[in-house]
Amino acid sequence: MDAGDLPATATPTLEPAYELRRGERAAGAPVSPLVFASPHSGRHYPTDMGASARLGEKAIRSSEDALVDQLIEAAPRHGCAVLAARYARAYVDVNREPYELDAAMFEDDLPEFARARTARVAAGLGSIARLVAEGREIYDRKLTFAEAARRIEAVHKPYHQALRRLLDEARQANGAAVLVDWHSMPGAAGRGGAGRRQVDMVLGDRFGSTCSPVLTDTVERTLVGLGYVVSRNAPYAGGYTTEAYGRPIEGVHALQIEISRTLYLDEGAIRPKPAFARVAADLERVFEALAALDPRSLR
Repeated sequence: MDAGDLPATATPTLEPAYELRRGERAAGAPVSPLVFASPHSGRHYPTDMGASARLGEKAIRSSEDALVDQLIEAAPRHGCAVLAARYARAYVDVNREPYELDAAMFEDDLPEFARARTARVAAGLGSIARLVAEGREIYDRKLTFAEAARRIEAVHKPYHQALRRLLDEARQANGAAVLVDWHSMPGAAGRGGAGRRQVDMVLGDRFGSTCSPVLTDTVERTLVGLGYVVSRNAPYAGGYTTEAYGRPIEGVHALQIEISRTLYLDEGAIRPKPAFARVAADLERVFEALAALDPRSLR
């Protein structure tokens, strides 16, 4: 990507792009190899988006991985660093290539580096999304490239700078780093065919290419032991973050975990179900299992 042609209006906003909680550790102890990320749980919708949106707040929020950052709130107690995006994915999606843009959304021509032709763009889900759930158009007008660039430079860029720093620190301290990218999926996504059980969690490792099988096996064994139905790589094999950072040969292991919203969320009201606390407690068992892994076992 050559971003040298970015418009002068592509300046950062004053709002921070992410929240970072460092993992707890004893004095003198190295940082943990574990880095957790929640790219789609952001709830910040800047006013510049609302002024051009055709949808109401609840409709736009349907694309959030709502409350996932709260489900993994206990992770720092087990040494994990947690990076959570603050901005909503409908504003800018940090789980995409930065300039993965749909030219049809813009009133002006895009520079060549921003003319993405990916399946995600075709589906209306580039780094600046055109659609939310059920194929609903977000905007009542075409955007300008300057607007998109401003969002990407202010939000996407610092989020990934922080993520790279955390992974570099973890790898230097331990010889390996483990990135777990946390997501949620609509209940409908986990429904199987006739006679098949609802899938509760999906583990995506790009069919074994982005992390050691020890990592995926550990998470699957823990979740199944807790009574959850777990699938690997179907219907989600791992998104941009998993694929971009998962380099086992270089000591960085990346796994995406999708949690069915039916387990913890009233999807219509976007509020936690009574079972939220139980799911969060069960996920803490996963954190414990991951924290117990010897990084040398992943090499």
